[in-house]
Amino acid sequence: LKSLDYPEVPVPVILKGAAEKYPDREAFVFGGHPMTYAQLWEKACRFASALNDLGIKKGDVVSIYMPNFPQYVPAYYGILLAGAIFSPCSPLLSESELKHQLNDCGAKAVLVFGPFLQNVEKIRAETGLEHVIVSGLEESVPPYAPTPVPENCLSFQAMINGASPEPPSVDIDPGRDLAHIAYTGGTTGLAKGVMVTHYNVVVGTLQISHWGISGRPVLRDGILHIEDCYQSPPDDPEEYRREGAGIMVNVTPWFHAMGTITALNVPVYGATKVIIHFRFEPEPFINDVEKYRANIVGGAPALFHQIVQIPDIESRDLSCVKAIRSGAASLPAELWHRLRGIFPEAVISEAYGMTEATIAIASGPSNRSGLVKPGGVGVPVFDTDVKIIDLNDGRELEPGQTGEICARGPQLTQGYLGRPEETEEVFRQGWLHTGDIGYLDEDGYLFVVDRKKDMLLYKGYNVYPRELEEILYSHPAVKQCAVVGIPDPQTGEIPKAFVVLQEDGQAAEADLMEFVNGQVAAYKKIRALEFLAELPMSGSDKILKRALREA
Repeated sequence: LKSLDYPEVPVPVILKGAAEKYPDREAFVFGGHPMTYAQLWEKACRFASALNDLGIKKGDVVSIYMPNFPQYVPAYYGILLAGAIFSPCSPLLSESELKHQLNDCGAKAVLVFGPFLQNVEKIRAETGLEHVIVSGLEESVPPYAPTPVPENCLSFQAMINGASPEPPSVDIDPGRDLAHIAYTGGTTGLAKGVMVTHYNVVVGTLQISHWGISGRPVLRDGILHIEDCYQSPPDDPEEYRREGAGIMVNVTPWFHAMGTITALNVPVYGATKVIIHFRFEPEPFINDVEKYRANIVGGAPALFHQIVQIPDIESRDLSCVKAIRSGAASLPAELWHRLRGIFPEAVISEAYGMTEATIAIASGPSNRSGLVKPGGVGVPVFDTDVKIIDLNDGRELEPGQTGEICARGPQLTQGYLGRPEETEEVFRQGWLHTGDIGYLDEDGYLFVVDRKKDMLLYKGYNVYPRELEEILYSHPAVKQCAVVGIPDPQTGEIPKAFVVLQEDGQAAEADLMEFVNGQVAAYKKIRALEFLAELPMSGSDKILKRALREA
């Protein structure tokens, strides 16, 4: 199956379908307290009505500035039901970054987690915010008591309590109207707002969902159905792929594009049961995987790095996990093999994408019989083309040749908000120029070598940091690492490694440099190495190499 039909419907249809087909199924569980799909739909409708009562209309921007808590989900769908545009803000933003983002997207309202209210109050007068809605821990679990708020703010739960369960009627053109203004991570500069339509979100959701769920999406009576859904016999190891059978423990942040699609819309579309963790702690995370017998685990490589460090992880009963999905950054081959031993029943699927493509461009197979190539990120997802072009003249390269990854497909977004020149530079003649370096092999499998901006030049030779990082990760004393280019007047740039050691790891700088440099060509050798207690990370668990260069 290489192609899907993508119904042109607004994003909330995804939730409406799950609520009508599985009203009593537990949708999201937090602190042991479940919220069913029917309850989730009602809360979303009430929030949409409450926003409409405030004067929020179609095309207005409403931001959410909070970690993963249960109220995030109905707030997200409620914003879209009201015809407004969702723009998430990372809790890790600095004061200036938060102000930039709220002003750049023109947010009229923001839903803020109670402890973060002081951050908003500091900049409120310098923004166009008309409404500040607050939601605290009291609103996360029954009896859902309204959060006490200052006079110039509103309580999320109080708004829901006083609103109509009938959402406003809004005419949405899925192909033109924006659903999200999603900000890039800002790892290479000031964050840019990516314009994502309702159609983009639905396409991205279906592309990822049907990579793991058999059947085709069909719109019937205003509801998305899965036609010819996978019918699993008793004790089938791939039973988790059936609609309504998924169970996942989630810590992937919904304020990131990957989280909004893969950890929110995708599980809702498949009527998955999601156990919410608002921050990642390895032991509680794995405890809930065992407790709830989760069959799906997803996250960024930084999460999996910490899981494999749990002292008794080899003896835990993790046979329930049938699928491991990794994204946001490259999964080192050494880590892939560690996970394979810890989760013996799981298919490990690494995906590749970016905010500008709604999220997905390529993915490894989700079925047990699929061709898996450790170090690769799979083949292009449904209705997506990938080509590799020469970095100098732009000509298309043959399999095995390394160049810039370009992609095209129905998931490509409209570009950057208020930045026509940058949009034109990245989106050219229907192709997204990703800025990533990679190659396609003879099977059409995509391998990402590095970021174009991370590549460094040593005496005119191209050096790809990821190759050096892969070797460092294979050393038993190394927990995390990053290699960046440092300016050098004689050679142009030199590769410098930043390394975090295992808690009981012991290695000298010279030992690690010798370990790496003995396995690479002379021009690729690491010329400097520094130990750190931790690496700077973005909200989506990407290593901030820009911060390392600046330091």
